Amino acid sequence: MSDHRRRPGLGWLALAICLPPAFAHADSAASDSTPSDSAPVATASDAATVRPVDVTRLPAVALDTPDLEVITRADIDARQAVYAADILDTVPGLAVTSDGAFGGVTSIRIRGASSDKTLVLIDGIPQNDPSDPNGAYDFSSLDLSDFSRIEILEGPQSSLWGSDAIGGVISLTTRELNGWRAQAEGGSLDRFEGSAAYGQRTNQWAYGFSVFGDRTNGVPKADGTGVPNPYSSWSAGGYGRYEPADWLSVDARLRYQQSYASVDGYNATTGVFGYTPQYARSQSWTGSARAIAQAPFGFTDTLTVGVFNIDRSDTYIGSPANSSAYWGRTWDYRFTAERGAPTDPWGLDFGVERQTTDASLSNGARLGLGATSGFVVGRVSPLTFLTLTASERYDATDTYGSAATGHVSAVVKLPAGFSVEGAWGQGFKTPTISEIACDFCYPVGPSYGLKPEHAVGWDGTLAWTSAHGLMTAKLTGYELAVRDQIEYAPTYPYRYVNIDNTRTDGLEAEADIRLTRQLKVEAEYAYTNAVDLASGMQLLRVPRDAGSATLDWTRGPWQAAFTLRVEGPDLDENPTTFVDQVRPGFVLANIAGSYALTPKLALTARVDDIANTHYQEVLGYGEPGLMVFFGIRAKG
Repeated sequence: MSDHRRRPGLGWLALAICLPPAFAHADSAASDSTPSDSAPVATASDAATVRPVDVTRLPAVALDTPDLEVITRADIDARQAVYAADILDTVPGLAVTSDGAFGGVTSIRIRGASSDKTLVLIDGIPQNDPSDPNGAYDFSSLDLSDFSRIEILEGPQSSLWGSDAIGGVISLTTRELNGWRAQAEGGSLDRFEGSAAYGQRTNQWAYGFSVFGDRTNGVPKADGTGVPNPYSSWSAGGYGRYEPADWLSVDARLRYQQSYASVDGYNATTGVFGYTPQYARSQSWTGSARAIAQAPFGFTDTLTVGVFNIDRSDTYIGSPANSSAYWGRTWDYRFTAERGAPTDPWGLDFGVERQTTDASLSNGARLGLGATSGFVVGRVSPLTFLTLTASERYDATDTYGSAATGHVSAVVKLPAGFSVEGAWGQGFKTPTISEIACDFCYPVGPSYGLKPEHAVGWDGTLAWTSAHGLMTAKLTGYELAVRDQIEYAPTYPYRYVNIDNTRTDGLEAEADIRLTRQLKVEAEYAYTNAVDLASGMQLLRVPRDAGSATLDWTRGPWQAAFTLRVEGPDLDENPTTFVDQVRPGFVLANIAGSYALTPKLALTARVDDIANTHYQEVLGYGEPGLMVFFGIRAKG
């Protein structure tokens, strides 16, 4: 099939109409004109001076946003997290799995929903792989070197972001610097990684660039067999911002990422799982260009054009028939209009969006999909103790008709620091290009009668903050139901069909306690009961019980973070027998620390898996065990 991307001229239409509202933060991208390296999370008391969250489209205060988790740059640096998965595995409600350390496909499930129902954004641009069979995002090589924060919005969010956001949204925002940063570390498994970044900014302009690299001898992907599988990755990014007038700002960002991973799988001759002469390569780039204009009546209009492109290949040495290569691209055109700061008594954001995706198939052909959407988000605080938020979105797809989704939430502040939160939302997901074409199906031919997946979810939260803000606690109960889930039929003819209905009931508990000026504890626990309603069986790779606790300590030039992560058993598929089997649970302990030689130079050290635990995140795939690293961090 021919490449038939459509690129409508939303830009001139938006300028001609000159709609009132939009907002500078709506695209969750370069909205930080003056960010710090480790900006804290906004709270009710300091929202006027602290940057608001952006994944909500309409900028909001964190305490007025149910289902939100924020990871700051300070959190990333304290844990010395290199990749996103290194820190997302301690977020309640998220299940992180990897097909082997260092380059194994890494998936994240939110509240029991399959990984393809997690929408990933970088600077507001969708990153899910349109060439992947189910459209999921692979987190294995997503390094954190140039990001200022990660925002996670759990539960169905299609009214904000359209298709794929059934389980929730993970949004990463790159940072602006004023000076330079550099770090490097090395240690176990002959691993060495490092990064460097430089930037300059004023109120009128900013520019900068960054680079990251990592390489290691790795571990055997097939646990306990074969030889170590090498891994390497690198990324580079750049940005620029300019304000030619006090009412207009333009900016652009570009990020490139490349990885190489030797992988294990199934022998091309015998079909037995184990060591294979196989490697995977991936290269992707994402970019955005944006114009922000102050419009009449106190509104702000934002026009964004974004693109995500990925090329990936899987090469089986000596067996071209078992090798493959794929390509995918997503274009996103968006106009938004907004009025109202996060602490104002009301706010409004509405806009239009056009998204197109193209991807290759195993036979070399290409197929494209697209959707045109309109959305509106409103927030009102009719009383000082009450915040109400509602959103509605209408998606008109090129292939599967239209879908309307909504979301409502409320936050009620009670005496003595208590608050009650509630949310209800809808989600949907259109079939992917691979599912429509039924790539690798037998007999050869497309799928028939596929329809979008739909979901409904609700949750309720009781939260508490102590008088001086030294302690916070939160308990959330939720339910997420997915209908018409697309699966590969287990019987002939083997096709993708809407055959599954699933439901997840769960509890999430969190507590942050400032014990002393130097010592802080953060703890979380999640109970996730994810069930296939047809069979009554637990959904694969979603542990019922998981939790973590992090102890942060700072005293003078010393800093340390000790993290204990516990994950209970889950149901998985044995890669040798293809029969469902329980994967044992595990307990991991990590510690990271630093010593500041000067205000601008520090030595770092970390130990992962202190007890040298033998465990598997996915049955059959290996993890490294005890690892020790030493490094240096500098800024200027």
